[in-house]
Amino acid sequence: MGSIVPGFHYALVAWRTKAAIWGRMTDIATGGIAAEITRRLTAALSPTRLEVVNESAQHRGHLGDDGTGESHFRVIVESAAFAGQSRVARQRMVNRALADLLAERIHALAIQARAPGE
Repeated sequence: MGSIVPGFHYALVAWRTKAAIWGRMTDIATGGIAAEITRRLTAALSPTRLEVVNESAQHRGHLGDDGTGESHFRVIVESAAFAGQSRVARQRMVNRALADLLAERIHALAIQARAPGE
């Protein structure tokens, strides 16, 4: 299908597809792995804000998709523990809290880590 704006059709299809599955891919801490991520990050970092987003549906059929629907996640975490820490140090703190999950169950984890007020 042609389009006056290059890439517009693709973007529209991607948006519609994303909208159709948005509820499933943004379930906040509802699955087993998501709940465990929430539990561990809460215990390790005492966050003032924590969102765990399951993005596995966006990667269905891709490398790393194990078919469980719990392989790709995004975490948005705000914690006083991050104050004065570099971005890399913050990511290491998150990775340390989730180490065995990352080694065995989670294929991909996107991390947005902030200190309060940032």
